[in-house]
Amino acid sequence: MLSRFLAAIVCIGMVGCGYHTVRSAAHLPNSVHTLAVPTFANHTQSFHTEVSFTNAVIREFTSRTPYRVLATDKPDGGDAVLEGTINSFQVVPLTYNIQTGQSSSYLITIGASVKVLDRDKRVLYENSHYAFRQQYQTTQDLVSFIQEDPAAVQRLSRDFAQALVSDILESF
Repeated sequence: MLSRFLAAIVCIGMVGCGYHTVRSAAHLPNSVHTLAVPTFANHTQSFHTEVSFTNAVIREFTSRTPYRVLATDKPDGGDAVLEGTINSFQVVPLTYNIQTGQSSSYLITIGASVKVLDRDKRVLYENSHYAFRQQYQTTQDLVSFIQEDPAAVQRLSRDFAQALVSDILESF
């Protein structure tokens, strides 16, 4: 009697656990095999941020999905097209060096939006509120000075691409 009760509890727990097979909850239909990813639009003053984000998304889709990814500015080449836009780019000082009064770390924040459309221009996935932040330190030694914000943008683009692909594949 006790073993049946425990078995029932385990079965109930497994039913509501939220596990699903790969692609079972994906936003993209089974008819999508090829995904065109044109270079993201950039509505900010940041230089090459759109290239970094586009490349990261292509790498992430290529490494984690069975889709054939086309890096092209001709969106009609795929079964679906992923359109991305960099909407905001902000760098603000976080901490200051007391002796020099100069900023010693910064917070970079990038806002983006993404839309996936099928051949008939129907929206398959859309999120216009992606926001990613990354802190980076600056060096005060001018001899060994390295510009850190491009590296922060690279890290942000990887985080963005991972989140985007997870959102599209896992549908959470």
